[in-house]
Amino acid sequence: MKQKVGFFKSIQFKLIIIYVLLILIAMQIMGVYFTKQLEDQLRSSHFDALTEQARFLSYNLGQIMTEGDSDSIGSEIDSVLRDIFTTEDAEVMVVNANQVVLATSDISKRHLVGQQSGEVLVKRALVGSTSGENLLRDPKTGDRVQVMTAPIQEPGIANGATIGAIYIEASIENIYDQMQQINTILLTGTFIALGITVILMIMLTRTITAPIIDMRKQTLRMGHGDFSRKVQVYSHDEIGQLATSFNDLTSKLHEATTTRDREQKKLSSVLGHMTDGVIATDEFGVVILMNKRAEELLGKATYEVIRKPITEVLQLTDSYEVNDLFDHDESLKLDFSDEKKDYMLQANFSVIQEDDGPINGIITVLHDVTEQEQIEQERREFVANVSHELRTPLTTMKSYLEALEDGAIDDKELAPRFLNVTQNETERMIRLVNDLLQLSKIDSRDYQLSLSTVDFSMYLHEVIDRFDMIASKRNIHFIREISAQLAYVKIDRDKLTQVLDNIISNAMKYSPDGGNVTIRMEQLGQNVHVSIADQGMGIPRESQSKIFDRFYRVDKARARSIGGTGLGLAIAKELVQAHQGEIWVESMYGKGTTIFFTLPFTTIKEGSR
Repeated sequence: MKQKVGFFKSIQFKLIIIYVLLILIAMQIMGVYFTKQLEDQLRSSHFDALTEQARFLSYNLGQIMTEGDSDSIGSEIDSVLRDIFTTEDAEVMVVNANQVVLATSDISKRHLVGQQSGEVLVKRALVGSTSGENLLRDPKTGDRVQVMTAPIQEPGIANGATIGAIYIEASIENIYDQMQQINTILLTGTFIALGITVILMIMLTRTITAPIIDMRKQTLRMGHGDFSRKVQVYSHDEIGQLATSFNDLTSKLHEATTTRDREQKKLSSVLGHMTDGVIATDEFGVVILMNKRAEELLGKATYEVIRKPITEVLQLTDSYEVNDLFDHDESLKLDFSDEKKDYMLQANFSVIQEDDGPINGIITVLHDVTEQEQIEQERREFVANVSHELRTPLTTMKSYLEALEDGAIDDKELAPRFLNVTQNETERMIRLVNDLLQLSKIDSRDYQLSLSTVDFSMYLHEVIDRFDMIASKRNIHFIREISAQLAYVKIDRDKLTQVLDNIISNAMKYSPDGGNVTIRMEQLGQNVHVSIADQGMGIPRESQSKIFDRFYRVDKARARSIGGTGLGLAIAKELVQAHQGEIWVESMYGKGTTIFFTLPFTTIKEGSR
């Protein structure tokens, strides 16, 4: 998903911020240093000027206080103060040696004239000490002032006596006002410089970020498989070289991707159309690929088994480790059978390895061998059953023939009986062979039905009539519940007669003496519905699904004693299905068995073919 980078998260913004911060820090350092030095210089110049004025004033006041009239000293001092100390921001106070205030330039403090001053700095000045710079705050205005004192000495005498002192307070707020103006100018200049820097940086960073943004857009397009666009080369510097290399990489990726897609499509097509399941793993035996056929065979979607060990997917964890499959050359039979159905798969393993390099994974090919296993099992059972069925009468015949050979043939009572047994066993083998030949033809589809349209109710009566004499000898009664409605069915008379013979014969064989065999026919939907019920012992529930299997007998001993081959119902099932019908059984053990089958019918008689 394409996500747009906001301006405040972009490289352009970061570069602008870096340069703005650098300019801002440089300007601030320069501004602080400059204003500090300027402030110190202005204060020092102001104090020097104030000191010079104090020295000049001290000299003049020294002459007045030494040579002047005591009555006019105050007025003369005021006149000198007005002439020499003209600044309005300064206040001058003159005291004599006794700390008595002689004059002051501040009109509001004239009341102090004649009073004794208690200033500490004045006392120090009276002992001949000139004070340095002192900064104080005016308690009334809050202005910052420079305070200094200077002694007044007798003029004309080196190291003369101190006859008074000068106390000066000079406001320096104008210096700080000038500094404020200078700071404002510097700040304004800083903002102007920053603004110009931002504009220049935007123009400059575009030359850097434009190729990067272009490459990012192309990267996103490449992520969606579009390799047609090239990145524009703006310069021949490192960025330009990067753009050129990026275009070369795009071309090579396009070629590699095209080749990969082509090979992947071939592989997907091969895997998708394979009739065998294919599973691929990585070098650790973890599933990374599975085709559609493998999903069908395993009954699991790819997302269910991806990233799982192959041994877990194939249910081999109890018998094999992943490493065991790397050297497993023989196929494995995988039994996925359950109570409902048999299901067998065959797995063949081969390793993925380049030349003599390390093993990169395993390819597993799966085949559904359920039907093959069933056929093989049926073949083994069929051969065993046929061998057993043939061996029994042959053994009997051999025994009786040996008895006849040993002299029983001369016995008028035993000979006919032994020959009769031999003849019955021979006929039994003939019936078995005929049934086997018929099933063989059915399996190979080497037969054709000779269909003709018959009135099925009339046909059914004819078939039953053939058994009347046999039934009366065995004291078995037929109950006919056959619908009289016209129902024309296309059948092969010989084949369907064989079906009915097998079913009715079985019903008579397993019915008790004096029992009834009920034959019912009715029309249900588009089919005639035929049922043949006996009153025998019935079939256990677990055996009902197997009675149409070849050679299956519920009571094997009784079936052999009455000459059954175990193939009659199997043949009946095949022939009924060949007539587009269905056949099944319903039975309750101890209460008889009913065989049902259906055939499609019509009420209009058609020709035969």
